[in-house]
Amino acid sequence: MKGKLRIAMLSWESLYSVKVGGLAPHVSELAEALALKGHEIHIFSRNQDMDRYELVNGVHYHRVNHSLFGGIVQQMNSMCDAMYCSFIEAKDKFGPFDIVHAHDWHPVNLACRLKWELNIPFVITYHSTEWGRNGNVHGDWWEAIEISHIEWKGGYESGRVIITSNEFKKEVQHLYQIPDYKIDIIANGLNEGTAKMAVDPGEIKKNYDIHPYAPVVLFVGRMSYQKGPDILSRAIPMVLEQRWDVKFVFVGEGEMRPVCENIIRELNVQNSCHFLGYVSDQTKKEWINACNLMCVPSRNEPFGIVLLEAWDASKNIVATDAVELIDNFENGITVYQSPESIAWGINHVFANYADGEMGRKGNKLLSKKYNWNTIADETVNTYMQILP
Repeated sequence: MKGKLRIAMLSWESLYSVKVGGLAPHVSELAEALALKGHEIHIFSRNQDMDRYELVNGVHYHRVNHSLFGGIVQQMNSMCDAMYCSFIEAKDKFGPFDIVHAHDWHPVNLACRLKWELNIPFVITYHSTEWGRNGNVHGDWWEAIEISHIEWKGGYESGRVIITSNEFKKEVQHLYQIPDYKIDIIANGLNEGTAKMAVDPGEIKKNYDIHPYAPVVLFVGRMSYQKGPDILSRAIPMVLEQRWDVKFVFVGEGEMRPVCENIIRELNVQNSCHFLGYVSDQTKKEWINACNLMCVPSRNEPFGIVLLEAWDASKNIVATDAVELIDNFENGITVYQSPESIAWGINHVFANYADGEMGRKGNKLLSKKYNWNTIADETVNTYMQILP
């Protein structure tokens, strides 16, 4: 059994390369937690006008340039080819790797190549599935079919599979028939204080022409079918019937934004809504701390890192039953995936709970259950199960 490991993490994003969404902090923060335990971590990711190699917070970053020609599958195949060359260079410079950890479908073809050519075992973490991201909306799109096949391949070829929640495990097993004995459930994490910051909520609101005392419901995430911003949009009139002064702030970008903006216009509630699009981390944190309630209207949610961010700032949460983390009526409110139910949840919180009353209970879970130190130990235990 190995002691200190040399680990190659493969991901199309990280905090210190290309950053797209919630996968980026997971990869970088897990890597840093593993590095603190003495393991040697190398992240192979895409490049965006940065140095090809850099040591950041004890983690080795290898950034690759690749062709952007064609669709996402073709681009990821090119990324895998570029990562292979970078991996060989790193192996020659730093020594052989003990294990490969692939995140999501994007680097699966490379992980399989390293397994068969260099005899390096690999673990895969599923962060989402193509079905979960899009439902059946794009079920006949050839790239969606190919991505689903690559996701299946990752589960089949890997030595172990990490899944972030029990409900998500059911989805992955339903889609790809991965046996129980091969799966470890390891939650996502958040460094305490990552989202929390001292702000004057009234000043943040005034900057967007919102009355400083107006209650704000915040949505943060990709404006996608999976995340359900359209369901929240249709709930707004039913909230305003109870509280005319509530404002809704949408932070995020995606294909559902114009759909939601059209819904808002049709319902004639555009004066109560603000679509900010993609914003800086600073602006996102300001709104997490300035809002009065965080709403997570997801149709599908493999984990829900946004809940940990809300709890970090001690915010009340209303989330659909796609989210597993909430202890209902204790650290948040769970509702059905319908506008009527979401509106009921928001109205119930504003009528019955003080600001942050449930969020403070959720905050206590961060150090107990969702800290990276514990998650790193659990991840190493997974690695050890497939190492000689």
